[in-house]
Amino acid sequence: MDTLMVTLAISDYMSAKFLLELFVENASYFLVFLFMVIESSFIPFPSEVVVPPAAYLAVTKGDMNVFVIVVVATLGALAGALINYGLSVWLGRPIVYAFADSRLGHACLIDRAKVEKAEKYFDDHGAMSTFIGRLIPAVRQLISIPAGIARMNLWVFSVFTALGALVWNCILAGLGYWLGKTVPLSMLYESVERYNGYFTAAGWILCLLCVLYIIWQAVRKKH
Repeated sequence: MDTLMVTLAISDYMSAKFLLELFVENASYFLVFLFMVIESSFIPFPSEVVVPPAAYLAVTKGDMNVFVIVVVATLGALAGALINYGLSVWLGRPIVYAFADSRLGHACLIDRAKVEKAEKYFDDHGAMSTFIGRLIPAVRQLISIPAGIARMNLWVFSVFTALGALVWNCILAGLGYWLGKTVPLSMLYESVERYNGYFTAAGWILCLLCVLYIIWQAVRKKH
C-alpha cells in the first residue's frame, strides 16, 4: 500500500510538472483561456500550472501582460463554470427529482418538497457560496453544480463566479509575478507547488470558517 501511494504521488508530480512544462513551452493567451476552461469544468486540472507560469513568463520574457493574463484566465474560468452550470440545469435536476420521487429517496427522507426548498435556499443565499467556493481547493470545479441544480439566477451566478475567479487568479498571478523576480525557471514548478500548499491550507481554513458561520447562523435563528 505504501509503495502504491508513493507511485501515485510520483505520477501526480510528473503529470503536473509535465503540464507546467508544456504550458511554458507553448504559452499564449489562448492556452491560458483554454486551460482555465478545462480547470473550471468537470475535468480535473490544476490552475496553478497555468496562471503562475504565465505571469512568470510575462515578467521574465515580456511576451504577455500580467493584467491581460488575469482577465483571460477569469473569462476562461467563467466559461468552464457555465459549462458545469448548464449540464446541471439540463441533466442534473431531472436526476435529482427522479431520486426524490423514488422509494429509495423517500427511505432516505428526501422528497420533492425538500428538494424544492433546498433549491429556493440556494437561490436566496447561494451568491456568497458561489463566490467563496471559487477560493476553496476541490470545490472550485464543483460549486457550479448545485448552483445549476438550484437554477440560481444566471446573471448572479456569473457575476459572483467571475469575482471569485478574479480574486483567485490575482493571487496566482501575484505568485507568478513574485517568482519571476526571485527564482530561476528551473525552480518554478517546485516553488509553485510549495506556495500552492499554503494556498490550499488557507482555502480549507476559509471553508471551515464558512461552515462554522452557517452553523452559528442556524443555531441563532433556532433560538
